[in-house]
Amino acid sequence: MSEISDKAQEAVEHAGDSGGHFNNIIAILVALSATLMALCNVKDGNIVQGMMQAQSNAVDTWSMYQSKSTKQHMAENMVDNLSLQRDLGIGLDAPKLAKLDAKIKEYEGKVKKYEVDKAKAERDAKAFEKQYTDLNVHDDQFDAAEALLSVALALYGISALTKKKWLLGVAVGFSLVGTILGLAGFLGWTIHSDWLAKILG
Repeated sequence: MSEISDKAQEAVEHAGDSGGHFNNIIAILVALSATLMALCNVKDGNIVQGMMQAQSNAVDTWSMYQSKSTKQHMAENMVDNLSLQRDLGIGLDAPKLAKLDAKIKEYEGKVKKYEVDKAKAERDAKAFEKQYTDLNVHDDQFDAAEALLSVALALYGISALTKKKWLLGVAVGFSLVGTILGLAGFLGWTIHSDWLAKILG
């Protein structure tokens, strides 16, 4: 965050050094770009925290799914073993057979319960994964917006020093694209910044 402030301050100082209408325009653009950049930085930090929480929740929920799956498998084995004992029934009187039947029913109930629990855990885990993916889109937007606005701030400073209008136009271009991506992040638009990642990668 201090790097952002330093860049903005340098650009504003350069813009204000020799005065004039050109530099006043640059100073206003710098102030607007730096403000948006700071807001994007704060929002991006919040999104990263949300992503970490969603990822943690997904991992925990998949672990719960695995645990339920293991318990279900054990309960199914118990049903098989008890059913085999019941079917063989060697030396078992009616009360013992009734106890076996009750145990079989108990474990069959557990199997069904674990199946329901697994289905819920799977739905929840997939929902957390989707939440992570959705947040990641906006994280990328804010990252790209900050990068573009940072370049724009540097170009504003150079424009103020050189008085080159075409360079100011390039800086404004970077600012506009950065602003669009920043707004997309704030407003939940699904504009992907993959093209920028490919250029920078």
